[in-house]
Amino acid sequence: MTNIYAVILAAGQGTRMKSKLYKVLHPVCGKPMVEHVIDHISGLQTNKIVTIVGHGAEKVKSHLEGRSEFALQEEQLGTAHAVMQAEDILGQEEGCTLVVCGDTPLIKPETMEALVAYHLEQKAKATILTGATESPDGYGRIIRSEQGTVERIVEHKDASEEERKVKEINTGTYCFDNRMLFDTLKKVSNNNVQGEYYLPDVIEILKSAGETVAAYQTNDFDETLGVNDRVALSQAEKTMRARINEKHMRGGVTIINPENTYIGPDVIIGSDTVLFPGTVISGKTEIGSDCEIGPNSEIKDSKVGERTLIRQSVVHQSQIGSDVNIGPFAHIRPDSDIHDEVKIGNFVEIKKTVFGKGSKASHLSYIGDAEVGSDVNIGCGSITVNYDGKKKFLTKIEDGVFIGCNSNLVAPVTVGKGAYVAAGSTITNDVPGEALSIARARQVNKENYVQNIHSDK
Repeated sequence: MTNIYAVILAAGQGTRMKSKLYKVLHPVCGKPMVEHVIDHISGLQTNKIVTIVGHGAEKVKSHLEGRSEFALQEEQLGTAHAVMQAEDILGQEEGCTLVVCGDTPLIKPETMEALVAYHLEQKAKATILTGATESPDGYGRIIRSEQGTVERIVEHKDASEEERKVKEINTGTYCFDNRMLFDTLKKVSNNNVQGEYYLPDVIEILKSAGETVAAYQTNDFDETLGVNDRVALSQAEKTMRARINEKHMRGGVTIINPENTYIGPDVIIGSDTVLFPGTVISGKTEIGSDCEIGPNSEIKDSKVGERTLIRQSVVHQSQIGSDVNIGPFAHIRPDSDIHDEVKIGNFVEIKKTVFGKGSKASHLSYIGDAEVGSDVNIGCGSITVNYDGKKKFLTKIEDGVFIGCNSNLVAPVTVGKGAYVAAGSTITNDVPGEALSIARARQVNKENYVQNIHSDK
C-alpha cells in the first residue's frame, strides 16, 4: 500500500483580506478554513501531514496542534519555496504527497481520494487537480495534447488568444511522487518578475525530463475556490452552508428555509427534527430526533435530547434532556444540565445549574449556580442571589418545592424537600422540608394618605 503524505500551504498573511486575523484562520461555517482542509485530508489516512506556517505561525499551530507537523517559511518566497521547507520531514520518504493550499476549504475528501487514486493509476510523477469553468480569467490554463495528456500549464498573462479559450484551469492542488518532488524543487528557479519560486515550475521541469504528468478534473468547480478576500470568503461560506444543509436534509432533517439556517460542519441532528428560519447551530452540538428548533434560536456546543422544543432562545455549552420546552426568549448559559420534561419559559436565564426532571421556571427568572430537584415550580420573577461581589454561592432547591413569585433566594441556602416559599419573600436561611417560609414585611395601609399630603399644600 502506498504511503500518503500531505503538505498544507498556510504561511501567507493574506493582505487582501484586510484583517488582523491571518488568512487561513478566517472561519467558514464557524471553523477556520485551514481546519476544514486538514479535516478533509485526514480522511485519506495519511502517514504524515506537514503544515507550512509563516505569518501567525503560533496561532495556526494552536489550531492544528496534534493533527499536523509544522515547518516554518520565514520568508514568503513562493509556493515551491514553501513546500521545500518540508524537506527535513518528508524529503526521504517513499510514497505520494498531496500539496493543498490552506485557503481552499471546499475541496472534498472524496476529490482528494480520487486525485491520489488517479495519480497512482497513471503511474505519474505529478498529477494536477483541475476544474472547468466558463470564466477562466486569471487562472492558469491546462494545455493538453491531442491524446489528452498534459503538455504544460500556461498562466493567464502568458497565454495566447487561443490558449485563453481553454476552460480547464489549474486549481493549485497537486499530487506528486514524494522523492521526485523534493529532487525537482532544487531545480526550480526564481528567474521571474516576482523573484519567487513557483510550484507549477516543477510540472514544467518534470515534463521536460520526459516524466509522466497527469491531470484529474473535478466535476464540481465550486470546491476549487481559493479564498483571497472577503468576497471569496462569503462565497465559500454560502457553498459550504448549502452543502451542510443538504447533507442534513438527505439524512431526514426538515429545514424550512435552508438559505436562512446556519449549521456548523460538526453538528449532528437526528431524523424528523425541524429547523425553523434564523436558527444557528454550531460547534460540537448534537440534537436528537423529533425536535423543533427555532425560529431564531442559537445553540452552540450543546447536547439536546429527543422531542425537545427550543423557540427563539440561546443555549451554550449545556445539556438539554428529552421532552423539554424552552422559550421563547430563554437563555441557557454554559454548564447547565436541564433534565427531561422541564419547562424553561420566556425571559428565564439559567446558568451553571442542574434543573431536575419535570421542574418549571415559566417566566422572568434568573437561576444561577443552583441545584434544582425534580417537580419544582419556580414562580415568576424569582432569583437565586448567587454573587456577593467576590464569590459565587450555591442554592439548593430540593424535590417538590414551590417557590412563590418574586422570591429571592440568597445563597448559600437550601430549600428542603416539599417546602413552600411565599410570594415576595427574601430567603436568607435554610427552609426545612415541607415548611412554609414567609420572609417579607407586614403590609401597612395608611388611610387617607393621598388626601392628607394634598391638604398640607
